[in-house]
Amino acid sequence: MKIKQAEFVISAVSSAQYPNDALPEIALAGRSNVGKSSLINRMLGRKNLARTSSQPGKTQTLNYYRINEQLFFVDLPGYGYAKVSKTMRAEWGKFIERYLLEREPLKLLLLLVDLRHPPTKDDQAMYEWLHYHEIPLCVVATKADKIPKGKWARHSKQVKETLQLDPAIPLIMFSSETGMGKDELWAIIEQHSQS
Repeated sequence: MKIKQAEFVISAVSSAQYPNDALPEIALAGRSNVGKSSLINRMLGRKNLARTSSQPGKTQTLNYYRINEQLFFVDLPGYGYAKVSKTMRAEWGKFIERYLLEREPLKLLLLLVDLRHPPTKDDQAMYEWLHYHEIPLCVVATKADKIPKGKWARHSKQVKETLQLDPAIPLIMFSSETGMGKDELWAIIEQHSQS
């Protein structure tokens, strides 16, 4: 996809604030420091559109980015970060769950996992929940550039086995440093946003 225009639109904390222009939405979920902002910036060819932070757990809202007036990227709060109170985590959980189950324009969820390590318990729980609710899904294994090429196959096998990944669900190895996986990911996003 040729990116002509990309802009941050709103940080939403309730459904009343979601944009209502009915564009397809592609949501991103993952652990707090898995590289969601870096992926958004790389996919859109922008340096700092999505703010990356050295402090994980910064995103506490649904951050909407409008792309080419064609679709939205929706960055969900990272999970698995301990510095947030239990009540706050339960609140987030509820509002993210509502978004994922009830949001009609949602066409695809990108579940980001760190290719360097086996998916965490949180990653596994998130995958199982999404799969159970039949939410269209693509698993993106980030930070591929941090692993020697010769070990990619072993690490992606580890991701598939740990998640017990359904063979019908694509797994894309991605690097926001080198751009690896960007074209395959756009192809999947376009396929879902046009259906």
